[in-house]
Amino acid sequence: MQFVMLAISILILLLLIVKFKVNTFVALIITAFILALLLGMSPMDIPNAVLGDQGVGNILGSNSVIFIFGGMIGRLVADAGGSYRIAKTLINWFGLKRLQWAVLIASFIIGISMIFGVGMVLLIPIVFAVAIEAGVPLLYLGISMTAALSSAQGFLPPQPAPTAVASALGANIGMMLIFGLVVSIITAVVAGPAFTKLAQKYAPDAFQMKTEIKAVGEIKEYDLDKTPSFGLSVLTSVFPLVFMIIATVYKMIYTGGVTPKNPTMFDQVIEFMANPAVAMTIALIFAIFSMGVWQKRTMAQVNESMTQAINAVAGILLIVGGGGALRGVLVTGGVSDQVAKIFTASGSMSAITIIIFAWAVAAILRVAVGSATVAGMTAAGIVTGILAANPGNSMLPVFVALAIGSGSLIASHVNDAGFWIFKEFFDLTVTQTFQIWTVLETIISTVGLAVILLLASIFA
Repeated sequence: MQFVMLAISILILLLLIVKFKVNTFVALIITAFILALLLGMSPMDIPNAVLGDQGVGNILGSNSVIFIFGGMIGRLVADAGGSYRIAKTLINWFGLKRLQWAVLIASFIIGISMIFGVGMVLLIPIVFAVAIEAGVPLLYLGISMTAALSSAQGFLPPQPAPTAVASALGANIGMMLIFGLVVSIITAVVAGPAFTKLAQKYAPDAFQMKTEIKAVGEIKEYDLDKTPSFGLSVLTSVFPLVFMIIATVYKMIYTGGVTPKNPTMFDQVIEFMANPAVAMTIALIFAIFSMGVWQKRTMAQVNESMTQAINAVAGILLIVGGGGALRGVLVTGGVSDQVAKIFTASGSMSAITIIIFAWAVAAILRVAVGSATVAGMTAAGIVTGILAANPGNSMLPVFVALAIGSGSLIASHVNDAGFWIFKEFFDLTVTQTFQIWTVLETIISTVGLAVILLLASIFA
């Protein structure tokens, strides 16, 4: 009966978003309350499950600083010309014959701290200018750009969705970052340069030379001599990752991956620096100087960049919180425990089975709801009980979180904002968008699952 109630709630969510065009965050909160009532939860428990430390507060309370500061770092790098420097430098290094790889690497670096939509807005004009200069179709370079941004968005903290899912499942952020880098790099390569060759064969009409695209608008040029250096731009972009990776590797080598009972002062410092919120705070302070003060930008300009970042991240942040509300009801209402009981009864409790199940749940929700964030957070709520029933494997939550991220990217279509963003920026028809964007996202999802299963078979 609980699964019937869940299905009804998802249908209501779909109707609210697709049919009645209700704001996604509002629709998620309404659906969470409806699901709680359908599950027969006590009215006294519902507000906390939806809005309190079980729901919205559980996700946003610990992650809001990470999301917002990450967006600020990305915007500061972009507005100082750092992103332009990264793209142009790599393109000059790789030359015309390997432009795809230059765009892929530049987009991946920038995509680590830049949410997908903002990354598209930032990079499209640069890539379009390069495409015109090189005499190649925009899509020839754009597929690699999009694959890199989407892969980073799906698998890498401090991106909002993977960070929130990891937090919901209790996965180690540092380990998720290390394995997420492996998964995202492989998926970006396969869905980028490799897929481009295939797409050119079955959808040649999409690869037309265009000298003007309405959605791109004016191409902003920077004087390279007045932009930050390449090394400083890259360092600022990846700075949040540095502390988390160093701390995680240190703990793996010296403490077995756990916090020692009697930590030394150095252990405590490493533990402190490994906290994502601390790492992001330090990284933002560094970005304010490296992309602001040192570039002779006034604090008014720096503050303007950070304000723009908040505006860009706010919508994503609310959707993450709304997804947390739905997750809170799924956990408090017993749905996740019911799923765990079914798995226990079937006897299929291997790590591989759980990972595949998590991926499948996220994939189904992604196709139904459209939003990768909503699909990921809802799937996290459903599989929480399974992980609670398997407490001995500390690596399992990491691979389950990655699998959810992978499943949440599959088969993007007309109910996903990313579908329309891609269509407009590349000036494609709906059919061509299905042929390129939907297939690209599906490749990232399926290849991602294959890589995750391989890693899990070795490390989980």
